[in-house]
Amino acid sequence: MSEALDRVSAPPPRETVFLAALGERVRRLRAIRGMTRKGLAQATGVSERHLANLEQGVGNASILVLLQIARAFGCALAELVGDVTTGSPEWLLIRDLLDGRGEDQLQRAREALTQLFGVGVERAGRMRRIALIGLRGAGKSTLGQMLADDLDYPFVELNREIERVAGCGLLEIHNLYGPSAYRRYERRALEEAMQIYPEMVLATPGGLVSEPAAYNLLLERCYTIWLRATPEDHMGRVMAQGDFRPMSGNNEAMADLKRILSGREAFYAKADLTWNTSGRSLDESFVGLRDQVRKAAGALV
Repeated sequence: MSEALDRVSAPPPRETVFLAALGERVRRLRAIRGMTRKGLAQATGVSERHLANLEQGVGNASILVLLQIARAFGCALAELVGDVTTGSPEWLLIRDLLDGRGEDQLQRAREALTQLFGVGVERAGRMRRIALIGLRGAGKSTLGQMLADDLDYPFVELNREIERVAGCGLLEIHNLYGPSAYRRYERRALEEAMQIYPEMVLATPGGLVSEPAAYNLLLERCYTIWLRATPEDHMGRVMAQGDFRPMSGNNEAMADLKRILSGREAFYAKADLTWNTSGRSLDESFVGLRDQVRKAAGALV
């Protein structure tokens, strides 16, 4: 009897805990990047069944499979397996200083490093480039054009700039070259847009915030605004535009959208301003957004 109780109360094996944590990290990274399990399977060549087992913590993936997944996510293998040790003593010391800090403290540390290395731009200067972030259906294109007209700034859609740089459409980039190539084109298009347009309103792809290099550049050089909306509004607006892809062959589209939004919220929240477009008409959303931008600009004059 006592042996049975010991078996019940004993903690799970370390291997089981590790696999469960690994599966959770794969799910989280997939949600942040807005990838379906099918999309991840196509990008890695790993079967959806194998990925499902891995995410559920019951699949003992090989190191090569994990490497393929890390490449598809554009992250270090160490980030995927949860081991961030490094051979640099300075990095270890810095990591120890940052370990356990809250989000506010980490943000101040990031901003201090930005200034230290001379890549920052004065906040007043960033008002000349306004970047809208958020999921599809938040109103980035519609409100962005209206805001650009009001400010007499050029309106730039980064998706079109990516296509210009790549010389082909977004779907072709993903199908022919894969997610890693897309991220390279995205970063290059962002850099070129900032060189070409000293003033602009920029509408960004929803997943840009999941790429640290591109998002750091955006935060450094632009006044960023998160156009926030409910998952239901995101889905409804995309469908109203005649795009039925979110629902095609996917009965769990809303659940997927909610997971993506949940995974990215902490990144979107780094924006200088959050503006909620749900529960407002288009005119109300624009007038409120315009007033917030004018208020921010006036406070920096």
